[in-house]
Amino acid sequence: MCENCNDSLSKPDKQLLLDIRYLRMASIWAENSYCQRRKVGAILVKDKMIISDGYNGTPSGFENVCEDEEGKTKPYVLHAEANAITKVAKSANNSAGSTLYVTTSPCIECAKLIIQAGISRVVYTEPYRIDDGIKLLQKAKIEIIQLQIG
Repeated sequence: MCENCNDSLSKPDKQLLLDIRYLRMASIWAENSYCQRRKVGAILVKDKMIISDGYNGTPSGFENVCEDEEGKTKPYVLHAEANAITKVAKSANNSAGSTLYVTTSPCIECAKLIIQAGISRVVYTEPYRIDDGIKLLQKAKIEIIQLQIG
């Protein structure tokens, strides 16, 4: 097996490989979610280091049940992006200039948090049914990339 095979890749190709790997990690992290309707994972990366992670679910101290009796998502369920951003805010790390890898494109509320957190790139796999979050990120000039990880 070639130890330095990535050495011959161009910078954009190396970044694409990293993007795919981090998206796979976000996808695996999504498996931690107790939500039945949608499982979303997020990984926050800065300088090739994971500085935070999150998945959608209930706040600390709440029962890990995301849906009510009718199958609707409870209003207090946190999105994966919000969990990752608030987690890094409680740490010694700083999210300015970081990349957020998330399995589903951000909603409008998460897009606002992304902008305020100083995140400069968002890489996602699946589009959310409403694209207002993506439109807001574009307006804020945040780099947005959609990748399929198969």
